[in-house]
Amino acid sequence: MSKRRKKNRHTRNVRSLAAKPKSRSLAVVFLTVAIILSLGFWWWKFKSVDMPPPAKPMPEASSANPAAAETKPEFEKLKGRWRRPDGGYILEIKSIADSGAMDAAYFNPKSIHVARAEASRDGGAKVFIELRDVNYPGSTYALTYEPASDQLKGIYYQAVEGQRFQVTFVRVK
Repeated sequence: MSKRRKKNRHTRNVRSLAAKPKSRSLAVVFLTVAIILSLGFWWWKFKSVDMPPPAKPMPEASSANPAAAETKPEFEKLKGRWRRPDGGYILEIKSIADSGAMDAAYFNPKSIHVARAEASRDGGAKVFIELRDVNYPGSTYALTYEPASDQLKGIYYQAVEGQRFQVTFVRVK
């Protein structure tokens, strides 16, 4: 074999060896991107299926809706600012309609969206709050007013972790 032919054969072998790692690394990159996109799509679908639709808004008290502005005497004691001593969370109950619809706000320390707020008279004054915001995908408070201690006590359902906690709110004076 001539020198020229041997040199060409050697150059061809080096080129083909150099091309194989590039094509493998390119395939690995594409495969990784495809897996990440698939997992992201799956997570998005799973997250949107897991979250129930938002609750219907309760009627707000206003001059156009005077019936919503009326409050039963047993609900009057629920109005005000309430603080959870274990974390400084604030629940503000601005108004309560005769139907039980509440105008409420929740802060940690910034405002968290209150999707549903209701008061009821089942065996005493009770409060139900549903939160729907970032890190609060359906977390709820089910509280009962205790007149002797002037506190709201009950259960906080932390939806992200699926855990329930005993909580107490004290009135902010």
